Amino acid sequence: MIKNIITHTGSCHCKQIQFEAIDEDRIEVLNCSCSICSITNYKHYVIPKSQFTLLKGKNLLSTYKFNTNTAKHMFCKKCGIKSFYIPRSHPDYISININCINSDTIKNIKIINFDGKNWSKNIDNLVKN
Repeated sequence: MIKNIITHTGSCHCKQIQFEAIDEDRIEVLNCSCSICSITNYKHYVIPKSQFTLLKGKNLLSTYKFNTNTAKHMFCKKCGIKSFYIPRSHPDYISININCINSDTIKNIKIINFDGKNWSKNIDNLVKN
């Protein structure tokens, strides 16, 4: 089966951080209920690092870590938006906030709910998928 490859572009609010992601046209998005995702309405679009390119703004990124210090939450120093980060669950991947992608390339989304409030009990099921 031939896959339909799409290049998605995105940015933070002030557009000082810009990136692209190359993937299939069907996107799977994790809707996590953990403390940071629920308060920021972050929706995870997780892809291998090799499919992600930071186009602009590396010098404007600030990194925040908490709890196990494994995840690297990266924010724009100017507008404060976290458009992507390195997740604790998938440290060799990039999690992009689907809300930061230009919507004209998004045609097909599958939402997967994840009980991040009980991360330790549920992560093994997520990583296997």
